[in-house]
Amino acid sequence: GDVRNDGDVAAAVAAAVEHFGGIDVVVNNASAIDLSRTDAIDMKRYDLMQDINVRGTFLLSKLALPALRTSNNAHILTLSPPLNLDPKWAGMHLAYTMAKYGMSLTTLGLAEELKNDGVSVNSLWPCTLIDTAAIRNMPGGAQIVQAARGPEIMADAAHAVLTGANLSADSGASASNTGNFYTDEQVLRATGVSDFRPYSLGAPEEKLVPDIFL
Repeated sequence: GDVRNDGDVAAAVAAAVEHFGGIDVVVNNASAIDLSRTDAIDMKRYDLMQDINVRGTFLLSKLALPALRTSNNAHILTLSPPLNLDPKWAGMHLAYTMAKYGMSLTTLGLAEELKNDGVSVNSLWPCTLIDTAAIRNMPGGAQIVQAARGPEIMADAAHAVLTGANLSADSGASASNTGNFYTDEQVLRATGVSDFRPYSLGAPEEKLVPDIFL
């Protein structure tokens, strides 16, 4: 399916409800990336990021709401960063920052809108670069990801959030189960993980590339 196509997303939601009898979890993971500066960005790439990142997140969340409201443990989890308004992030790659922050604003707004509906809405973001196809396809990406962690760390952190792990431990995580902007390390530390070396692709911890927006 294409997250930019209303019919495709509606069909996916309907198929999930028909097959599983409902929806408990929505994960907004689809995202396009282009770190070009403003004078260099192609507007087709700008539109692609807005359509996939922001509109896609909003659309899937919107269409899944009727099913989520009938769940006893409903979650929307979006892979987007904390809303860090340090101007350097917008100044470095404005188009991409706008697209990712649009996803985060969806978390912020839906958490407030749905706070009485029993639907938890949170965001999750990695502390380090993650080895993904999107990064590998960027110029120099094959070399960059050697200093990244594998996607398993995000999977484990997402699982902890979605299964109600105790995230109010001494990790800085909120005791509330909605409206949070978690990092993978924050979540996993709260569940007792202290050694993150198994998640890396071989580079020492001190050589890992920090992710943006933090």
